[in-house]
Parts: sequence; C-alpha cells; structure tokens
Amino acid sequence: MKTDQQSLSVGVIWVMTIAVCATVANLYYNQPLLPLMGSSIGIDSSDLGIIPFASQIGYAAAILFISPLGDVMRRKTIIGLLSISLTLSLFGIYGANSFWMLVLAMFIVGLSANITQQIIPFAASLVEPKNKGKVIATIMTGLTVGILLSRTVSGTIAEYFDWRTVYLVAALISMAIGFLLFAVLPNPMPAAKLAYPKLILSMFTLFKTQPLLREASVTGALWFAAFNGLWATLAIHVTDEPFALSVQQAGLFGFVGMAGIVGAKVSGQLIEKWGAKKLITLGLTFVLSGFIVMGIWGDSVIGLVIGILLLDIGVFGSQIPNQVRIFSIDPKAQSRINAVYMLFYYLGAALGSAIAVKVMASAGWVGLVMFGATLALTGLCFHIFKNRSVS
Repeated sequence: MKTDQQSLSVGVIWVMTIAVCATVANLYYNQPLLPLMGSSIGIDSSDLGIIPFASQIGYAAAILFISPLGDVMRRKTIIGLLSISLTLSLFGIYGANSFWMLVLAMFIVGLSANITQQIIPFAASLVEPKNKGKVIATIMTGLTVGILLSRTVSGTIAEYFDWRTVYLVAALISMAIGFLLFAVLPNPMPAAKLAYPKLILSMFTLFKTQPLLREASVTGALWFAAFNGLWATLAIHVTDEPFALSVQQAGLFGFVGMAGIVGAKVSGQLIEKWGAKKLITLGLTFVLSGFIVMGIWGDSVIGLVIGILLLDIGVFGSQIPNQVRIFSIDPKAQSRINAVYMLFYYLGAALGSAIAVKVMASAGWVGLVMFGATLALTGLCFHIFKNRSVS
C-alpha cells in the first residue's frame, strides 16, 4: 500500500521513524554517563559540561551548514554519507583515551546526527498534503522518544557493562540503520538549484526580516537550554548524597521524561482551539514551575519526579505550537525556516549543558535550579512581551 505519489510506503515511514529515534539518541547518551566518563579518563568535574556541549554544538553547526544541502542535493546521498560519519565517530568515542579525543568524537557525532534533520523534510516532501501532518507527527514521535529514552538506555547499559559499551552498541545500531536507509529510501532529484552560498545567506535574510521567526527561535533556545541544563546535571545530583543512586537508576528518570510525549500530543490537539501563543505561555509556566518544585523539594525523589514531569510536559508542549506558527511564515521556505529555528534550539542546548555543569560544580543544586528558573522566566517574559506586537 502506498501513502503518496512517490512510493513512500508505510514501511519506509516506520524505517524513517526508527532511524530518527536511534540517531537523535546519540546526542543524549552522554548525559547520565558524565560522572563515569570523568572518573575513567580523568576529567575535572568542572570540565564535564564540554562533553554534551560538543555534541550539541556539532548538531547546531550541521543545522546551519548541512541541513540546507537537502534542497540542492539528493537527500539519500547526504544521509548515506552522514551514516558513515556517525558510525565512525561512535567507534571513536568507544576507543577515546583522552578528554580532547572524546570531545572531538562527540562533536562529529553531533554533525553526523543531522540525519534527523534530513529525514524530516525528506518525508514532508514525499507525501501528499493530506497525509503530511500524520507522517510528520509519526516521525516527530520517534524524535521525542529518542531524546527521552536515550538516558535510560545508556544508564542501563553502563550499569551492567561500562560507559564505552554504550557507544559500541550505538555504533553497531548506526551501521545497521545506515544500510537499511540506503536500501529503502527513494532517491528523487532535488527541486532547487540555488547555489550553496546563496542558500546559506537566505537563512540569515529570513531571520532578519521575520520578527515571528526571531521571537520563536530565541524563546525556544531559552527553554531548551533550561531543559538540557537540567538533564546534563541530574545524574551528577542523584549519584551524590543524599540519593547515592547508581548510573542505571539515574537513567531511569528518563522514563519520567516520557510525559513530554503527552504534552506534545495534548498541545497539538489544542492548537486550533487555544492558539499557539497561549499554549507556549502555558508551557513555559510549566517549565518555570518544574524548576521551582525541584528547588524546594530537589532532595527527594518525589520532588524530582514532579519537577521533571512539569519540565518535560512544558518543553514538548511548547515545541509543537512553536513550530506550527513558524511554518506559517512562508510555505516556500519551510526547510530553511526550520533550520534557523533548530539552529537556535541546539545552540541553546549546547550552551545550557555546558554552563549548567559549571554552575553545578560551583554553586551546587540550588545554583543549577536558579539557573534553569532564570532561563525559563526570561523565555516567558520575552514571549509575552514580543507577542504584544508580533502576530
């Protein structure tokens, strides 16, 4: 059975979804593993934040310099090359014996994980308009699951083996998925013939001329910085006193984060009724409330669980309406608009992770919570202020 005019079958859609899930997970495996990496290689605790920063900044760089290539090159070719790069860099992490070797491999993993940002617009370009929403929602569910469960998977594997085994398994999965994508993906010619420099420059033009895109990008960067700051330091917090949990137990908090899927689904259903602005305001209020709860009751498991629930529901509940409203800006430039937005999103993630670990090392859990709450409050105030004039 076909779902569209260009042979994108249901089976291919699920292969894309699984590929997105497994690929994006590589960006987040390191978060519960940071204490183990530090003790294994001999990394100062204040420098551990550079590890997640490297993968996130690599992903952000790829969004800027690689994502636009999907408009002018065959996406199947790009995905194939990125799959090779991803597999080799994951093997590199597995064998890393120094801090900077680890950081470099993490950066290349981030670059290579651009597979996700090739698959999503690829699928959108291959389906009929009536099926586009359903297909993209399916693939985005894979993205969300990959982000949220990655920590649980890596924590569990590391508990029974070691942190290096996580990346050995990831490399083998990447290799298998690369072969599968090459076997099943269609290979249409690109529609655009714009020269690469003009393609890149047009993204800056969009950011300069579209106030809604600027507001959405900055707001998204702020809440995703807060989100990644929490997840980059949570394992450090709960493996220390008074919790003294194992890495596997720390990773299990990823299951709590699955509430984000509920937030995304409910938000998607309410967009037409409530409007994107109200849903984003509500979502950021949830994020801020989550940090307040974790600030007051952060030394108890129940307090952390409630805080994480509020945080993840708020972040993923805001993400859907934020993307819906930017896609209304210019139907002819959706790939580049999405690239601009995602660039800010993952720059926020990279900086949030790096700064949060530094804050945690110097000011403890209280300082970390204040850092996250400040980002959330800034995002909320910025969104409300800008939407007094931005439509």
